[in-house]
Amino acid sequence: MLGWAITFLVIALVAALFGFGGIASASAGIAQILFFVFIALFVIALVARAVRGRTP
Repeated sequence: MLGWAITFLVIALVAALFGFGGIASASAGIAQILFFVFIALFVIALVARAVRGRTP
């Protein structure tokens, strides 16, 4: 998921470099959403691992 966020961020930067504002804005928005979803899933995984603990 983080890879997709980075990909869309690169697309946004390249589009902004060439002057495609609409595409850059949309790609940056998608990258931001994917990044926050990644962070939320990462935190949920950390909490689930802490609650479950280690199995022998």
